[in-house]
Amino acid sequence: MEYTFKADVGGNTLSIQAGKVAKQASGSVVVQYGDTMVLVTAVSANSERDIDFLPLSVEYQEKIYAAGRIPGNYFRREIGRPSEKETLTARLIDRPIRPLFPKAYRFETQVIATVLSMDQENDADMLALVGASAALEISDIPFAGPIASVRVGRIDGEFVANPTISQAAESDINIIIAGSRTGVVMVEGGGDVVGEADMLEAIFFGHKAIQPIIDIQEQLKAEIGKPKRVFTPPEKDPALVEMVQEKATAPLREALTIPEKMKRYEAVRTVKSQVVESLGEEMADRHGEIGAILGGLQKQICRDMILKEGRRIDNRRFDEIRPITCEVGVLPRPHGSALFTRGETQVLGILTLGSGGDEQRVETLSGEENRPFMLHYNFPPYSVGEVKRVGSPSRRDIGHGGLSTRALERVLPDKEDFDYTIRIVSEVLESNGSSSMGTVCSGALAMMDGGVPIKAPVSGIAMGLVKEGDQVVILSDILGDEDHTGDMDFKVTGTAEGITALQMDIKIHELSRDIMERALDQAKAGRLHILDKMLQALAVPREEISPFAPKIISIKINPDKIRDIIGPGGKVIRAIQSETNTKIEIDDSGLVKIAATSAEDGEAARLQVETLTMEPEVGAIYEGRVVKTTDFGAFVQIVPGTDGLVHISQLANHRVGKVTDVVKEGDMLKVKVLEISKDGKIRLSHKAVREDEQKTDGQ
Repeated sequence: MEYTFKADVGGNTLSIQAGKVAKQASGSVVVQYGDTMVLVTAVSANSERDIDFLPLSVEYQEKIYAAGRIPGNYFRREIGRPSEKETLTARLIDRPIRPLFPKAYRFETQVIATVLSMDQENDADMLALVGASAALEISDIPFAGPIASVRVGRIDGEFVANPTISQAAESDINIIIAGSRTGVVMVEGGGDVVGEADMLEAIFFGHKAIQPIIDIQEQLKAEIGKPKRVFTPPEKDPALVEMVQEKATAPLREALTIPEKMKRYEAVRTVKSQVVESLGEEMADRHGEIGAILGGLQKQICRDMILKEGRRIDNRRFDEIRPITCEVGVLPRPHGSALFTRGETQVLGILTLGSGGDEQRVETLSGEENRPFMLHYNFPPYSVGEVKRVGSPSRRDIGHGGLSTRALERVLPDKEDFDYTIRIVSEVLESNGSSSMGTVCSGALAMMDGGVPIKAPVSGIAMGLVKEGDQVVILSDILGDEDHTGDMDFKVTGTAEGITALQMDIKIHELSRDIMERALDQAKAGRLHILDKMLQALAVPREEISPFAPKIISIKINPDKIRDIIGPGGKVIRAIQSETNTKIEIDDSGLVKIAATSAEDGEAARLQVETLTMEPEVGAIYEGRVVKTTDFGAFVQIVPGTDGLVHISQLANHRVGKVTDVVKEGDMLKVKVLEISKDGKIRLSHKAVREDEQKTDGQ
């Protein structure tokens, strides 16, 4: 039987339908908003895996047919790796639902969201997250939901729930929030330099807006929800736990107070191996169980140090930032570079500038997009002292790059002021906590070093949280271990005036408004401290771009002249580019952009383009080639593609009996433009040029 429940969200109807399609999945729903529809399914295996993590995979698929188009690639089908949008949306779904599965749940679980219809106005990502919660709620899979999500925008000072794509383009806030009935579980997005108080209001406006969506999920579950499968987490052997704790607690605590990451890790490994060895061969078949106990003990010691002793691993205050050093111009040939080091996290940011032809072209459900700004994040294994296969970017790499992109694109100069394609590459050289925020800082400095006139410098900070009951500690600039053992990873980026991007994930079920407000205030202080250190290295963007960067020259021509630059079969434009070592782009409006490796090459190309497209002016003198003679005069090409007539009476100061007595085809002749008629006919005179010369000589 088919069931549909509806809720009003942002003045429009959001519906969840179940019981009609994909019925062999553990749970399946179709979520619709406007004419955008997403099918979301959830399936969990019946056999448990012998691993120490939750085997959850989330896939988000955008089918081009949803927008009524055929894919533009050679195979004409969706193939290959997921797009960046698909990867980021899959992560968006994964992050809030993952903490809601039971601890120690080891059954392979898969959530697949497929966009079936796209109306070009309502994005599908929010519907996919709502659908994931609803599919899990009505399934037999243990899940501590429901949760729901909306996108929040602000237009002319008014908050909007689920703004359309066109509205979002006008909004100075664009965030996605996910939450439960009583709190927020995830935040993702940014703003055009927005104050902390305004961002907090936006978050909890969104939390209020999701309540009707939670209502209909509860109704749907009550109507057709399957009984949840019984899952009892395996109990630890109390005797073994006591034995491990007795042997490991003291040495493990001592190891965890070593400030240096690699030394600490080595000490912890030594303690664990000694404990396993001391338990004897009779425990050889229980090493996995012992490892789990040691891992839990390590986490608890770290948390107790913070909550009970008021200290961190590296002895910093809770709001203290690690030492920071910034260097710019560290690479001679790239167009800008910066090395940002904060504690044991070090990121090299590299800037490359290009022309319009270097823009990234991406096929999306909304059509093909051109992206003039790219940020690529690389996390090599050596940055954490590991040996791993080096391959294509992981989901984590794409996610960190996406956050850093949002942080910096808010301060990019307008295209009219800086007509370059901008690419930043982040090379993480060392990592011990929040390399994505290091990417933001190094990326901003690299652009400033390269002479990109950004609107304001941007810094970023990662915040953590440890919460036990009513006891709450907020940590600034968290280490990797603090991220692993804590309850929150809250990243905030911005200028001195406000926030440009933020991302919050939690491992507990929800956060209150009070905790988020405290975290934002503490993050602001840390962010401004980091920004001050950056500005000591470079206070403002350099006045000139790198001499190795391409030189962009823009010329506006008459659109009717475009064909003269291109030439038959592109012959003319190819010749100019080859002769001057440049790249030339022309749009239909007549805007010509020349990208050159040197100013000299650019000027040479500009001269050729201007010569080809020159518009004759009355009174101007040109030297042109005689292209045709007749009984009544000679036709002279004064600029490429433009001829004018020198009447026989205008060939000389005396009476001319025969045109060819004065000029022949192929001769070069100086002429003056006497008149340009409404229909474009040009009347020229060689006699007027001679008269002007005689007057000059007479003076």
